[in-house]
Order: sequence, then structure tokens, then C-alpha cells
Amino acid sequence: MPENTNHFECDSIALASGGLDSSTVLGIAVSKGYKPLPLAFRYGQRHEIELECLQRVARSLDLPAPLILDLPYRQIGGSSLLGTEEVPVEPEKGAQERDQIPSTYVPARNLVFLSIATAVAEARGVRDIWIGVNALDYSGYPDCRPEFLTSFLETIHRGTRDGSSHEADGEPFWRIHAPLSDMSKADIVKTANTLGVDLALTHSCYNPDQKGLACGICDSCGLRRRGFEEAGVEDPTRYT
Repeated sequence: MPENTNHFECDSIALASGGLDSSTVLGIAVSKGYKPLPLAFRYGQRHEIELECLQRVARSLDLPAPLILDLPYRQIGGSSLLGTEEVPVEPEKGAQERDQIPSTYVPARNLVFLSIATAVAEARGVRDIWIGVNALDYSGYPDCRPEFLTSFLETIHRGTRDGSSHEADGEPFWRIHAPLSDMSKADIVKTANTLGVDLALTHSCYNPDQKGLACGICDSCGLRRRGFEEAGVEDPTRYT
């Protein structure tokens, strides 16, 4: 069952996970005067603790409880984030040095998430969608690239009621905000710090232990750790 079915008067929808990137996006949205509804998914991810973190982040930013929807990704499979397959260790030179997309890629995840975010936005009468994708310090997922967002935006303008009905107005209806797309992880940490986002509340690890401690060796942990180091900011992450 979805959580938080009450209709908070939001002016935008923000895809959020409780991680460093999406929490920073929430802070950016709030700093620009938006009142986003955080939207998250329980999709069988082994790091479901991120949803608890998101709830704390939302409270700290005076946002409503996130709308958390269930998705049957465990039945679909295809990712080490979903099952018993081992999460790969980050390469010595960093996630960006991979020649192939890692097994932590979840099939069409951002396509699915953005499609549902669009549906929620249309149902609530808002046109702005926030997402924390990053195409610099990332694991190479194809659905984090700017060209994917451009293509998706064209699709929803053609394939939704609000998008198609406003075609004659001269201005596209839908707006997707991806403020981190060209930022390094260090820049993201600095931005969060400047905006007062409490990064100690966030979680990034793909493979935490039963107590929620970060493994310290997966791609996501490596990107996060180096981001703090390069930003010159103390890392509040608790590692095993």
C-alpha cells in the first residue's frame, strides 16, 4: 500500500531516495521557493534503509512525509540491488573507469520512476519534476544522462493530457529540473552544505549491513567518500 496518500498542496514532484544527491535536490528546490512532494519507491532494493533516511531528510526540510509507492522489481530481477547476487566492489580508479554498465543497474529504473512521477504530477495538477541524476561522478547508468532526460521530456509532452493539450500555447508544459547533472560529487556536497542540508541523515551505500552501516567498498560508497574528501567536508557516514 502506498504511504502518505493525503494531498499535500505541493507545487512540484521530487524523485527522492534518501541519498546524497536527491536530498541535495530537495534542498535546492526549497531554496528556490518550491514546495516539492518527495516521491520514492519500495522496489525490493537491498538498501531499503534509504527510505527511512528520506523521511528524516523531508522532516528536516519542513517537507511532507514522502509518498512511497511499491513496485514489483523483485519479480522482474536483472540487478544485484534486487536479489542475492553480490554487489560489485568499486574499481581501484573509481566507478567512472568501468568499461561496462555494472550489475547494480536496475532495468529502466529512471524511466519507470519518471513515468510515475509524471503521472503523480498530472494527477495533482503540477508541471515541475525534480530529479537528482548526475552524469559526471556516477556509475555509468544510461538513464542518468542528459540526452535521456531530453528524450523523456519530448515523450511526455506527446503522451500525456497536459503535455499534448498545451502544445498550441507555444511553451512546453512539462519542466524537468536536474540541477546536479553537470556537478561533480564534491560540488554536490558543497552545495548541500551551503543550503544546510543535513547529509548525516542521508544514505548512499548499495550494500549496507543489518544495522544500516555503509559497506565502504561499493561504487556508491566510493563516490560519496571521495566527494566529501574533495569538498574538504567531514564525512558523517558510518562505515562498517
